[in-house]
Amino acid sequence: MNKLMTFIMGMLGMSTSACSQAFQNVSVEEFATLIDSPDVQLVDVRTAEEYAEGHLMGAINIDVNSNAFIQEAKKKLSTDRMVAVYCKSGRRASNAAGLLAAENYQVTNMQGGILAWKEKQMPVTKDMTEVDIFKTKSGKTVRLYALVHASIRIQYDDMELEIDPVRKLGNRTIDYTKVPQPDFIFVTHEHGDHFDQEAIKQLTRVNTRFITNRRCADMMGYGLVMDNGNKEDLNFGITVEAVPAYNTTEGHTQFHPKGRDNGYILTLDGLRIYIAGDTEDIPEMADIKDIDIAFLPCNQPYTMTPEQLARAARIVKPKVLFPYHYGQTDVSALPSLLKADGIDVRIRHYE
Repeated sequence: MNKLMTFIMGMLGMSTSACSQAFQNVSVEEFATLIDSPDVQLVDVRTAEEYAEGHLMGAINIDVNSNAFIQEAKKKLSTDRMVAVYCKSGRRASNAAGLLAAENYQVTNMQGGILAWKEKQMPVTKDMTEVDIFKTKSGKTVRLYALVHASIRIQYDDMELEIDPVRKLGNRTIDYTKVPQPDFIFVTHEHGDHFDQEAIKQLTRVNTRFITNRRCADMMGYGLVMDNGNKEDLNFGITVEAVPAYNTTEGHTQFHPKGRDNGYILTLDGLRIYIAGDTEDIPEMADIKDIDIAFLPCNQPYTMTPEQLARAARIVKPKVLFPYHYGQTDVSALPSLLKADGIDVRIRHYE
């Protein structure tokens, strides 16, 4: 990370001493090079309506004109990673860059905004889900899409993976007819916020492989059954391990009994992603090693409290942590709880 920051600051003509007090304006071409790095946080500071009309791939939306701009930024952005901002023409993004720089963020603004970006015929998207981009050990791209609650879409190279796909939960709806049909569908357990038979049928094509626990395979009538402790090589540089996921708190064990449900560790060309499923901070987490990215749930009585989640994170020690499955639970304290542990906590819309 330090090498990346040194490279970026050198490319942009920035000095370490000036970064906390100023920001840098760059051209569209320089901005495009900058945001190609998975260590750069891309932020669209326009309104939600403008964002919906088209935005840069991977950008999260934080409206600079909102009274809660800095509060939202602190929830979603790490001060340890460069922030790249843009708006329509550059004025609002300059304002946002100044506000963020005053909070000790390293910030770069794209001159001319998205209008200049489009003039250069650079790509935009209308995909409303939040995207985080990572690189595998050999340089392949992995995109993680925040869908809803426990539903995650993963793009790995030219492969599509869906985790616990559910069409509707609360006020949020996912139209899976508009999502590329996946090569793999993983389901952790049979609860309705994780297991949606119609969504699975919509997503399934001839070569789609359905991977799940024994209960869901019985209910669907097919599927590759994985019990806790099983490991499968799925080819294409993908392996999956099924790990325990269960409740331990007295009076809660009926929700997720030990041995029934799965969490999964996906290894994509060396990049290890732990998707915990519905679990508390169980002893078996001590056996989970070398995790790059972890998805840990946070809503009692069904999964963990924020304090339990923080304990689980300290056990697993992921480089990047996404709290998910958190419903109405306030997870905003987690970045500060885990800052001293060196864990990059990223809060996305996994209500």
